[in-house]
Amino acid sequence: MRKDYLAFFTSLFLSRLADQILLFIVPLVVFQSTQSAAWAGLAFFAESLPRFLAFPLCGALCDKFSPIRLLHISQVYRALLCVLTLILFACLGGIAWLVALSALCGVLTTQGIMAREVLMPHIFQHYSYTKTLSYSQIADQTGLVLGPLLAALLLEVWAWHWVVLWVAGLFLLADASMWVWQRLSRIRLEVFEQHRDIWLQPLRISIGHIRSLAELQKIITLAVGVNLIVGVTLTTSAAMVVGHYDAAQGDYAVLQAAGAVTTIVILFLLARVALPQRVMGAVAYSMIAAGAFITALSPSLGGYVVGFVLIVGFDKMFNVYIRTIRQRVIPTRDFGKTVGVITLLNNLSQPLAGLLVAVLAAPLGVQWVILLLAVVMTMIGAAALGWFANARNVVAAPRDQGTD
Repeated sequence: MRKDYLAFFTSLFLSRLADQILLFIVPLVVFQSTQSAAWAGLAFFAESLPRFLAFPLCGALCDKFSPIRLLHISQVYRALLCVLTLILFACLGGIAWLVALSALCGVLTTQGIMAREVLMPHIFQHYSYTKTLSYSQIADQTGLVLGPLLAALLLEVWAWHWVVLWVAGLFLLADASMWVWQRLSRIRLEVFEQHRDIWLQPLRISIGHIRSLAELQKIITLAVGVNLIVGVTLTTSAAMVVGHYDAAQGDYAVLQAAGAVTTIVILFLLARVALPQRVMGAVAYSMIAAGAFITALSPSLGGYVVGFVLIVGFDKMFNVYIRTIRQRVIPTRDFGKTVGVITLLNNLSQPLAGLLVAVLAAPLGVQWVILLLAVVMTMIGAAALGWFANARNVVAAPRDQGTD
């Protein structure tokens, strides 16, 4: 692999590693402090909603300003927020600062995700876009593998607030890797004139693309179903493993790592085997649905692990599927703003799942909530299959033109 490609993927890995440590420790620390799956679900809702609401604005900013500069801002400011959280905790105490840190870092993570999304179609000329996505997801998933393991190891030695200091260092290392990539690649991106408004006009343009392209409507509908399951899984996995199955904290970390390792294997196969898009999407959606039913109905930890691995492993295959379609049909000058709105619509069901757990876990039980959402996902998939079976896309504008 070329040195500049390696530096870019290293930055992605380090950024994901740091972000994953935060995502790992928030529900775990909240659950251990409160012994309540409902509070863990509420914490997940509070930390995940801001990052999803930020997607449209962050996408519009990436079309208007340099995505490379925005990526640097994302990583440096996350490090500064970690340091600020330590200061506030030392002065005032409480775990609310950890949830607030994760929510604010989530918004900056969104900015980083959108900046990389805009960059990647243009900086890997030696790879196909599907291969680029696969390798980027491998770097992402490697962070998912090591994040829970490193977080669990650090929590065995230090309290959570010292772990946050390690996270700050990782964000700074990620930014240093981006500087190395810039120095080696010397990429010059094409700049398009944008409307001065970064709120209503980008939103109007994005919605126009979504309304005119049935293929975008289909992947949004399917992604809502997938993210219901991803959201409920992220929200309840700590409560299920540590609480319901009475396993150790280390077992929870191993579960997370097993799902990420499975994902890496799947992504390596995608990088080397060309699958038709329809097959890729159908396989990924079906396996995630199957995993949801298994986690809901399993009486033992072993069965839960199988279902969890299916959900987490095939989620990134589905991600490659929808991102490939987006890159193909959305005009270049409107790519950031349109993907930002699409990602918001895709992911609103994740914090909704956390809210449903907070409301329904006590009266119904966690497994019944998972089963309910698995049924909803299946119904969404069947509805999308019927609605869009005969749909034909309106031809997208040429990728070097815009609609402003």
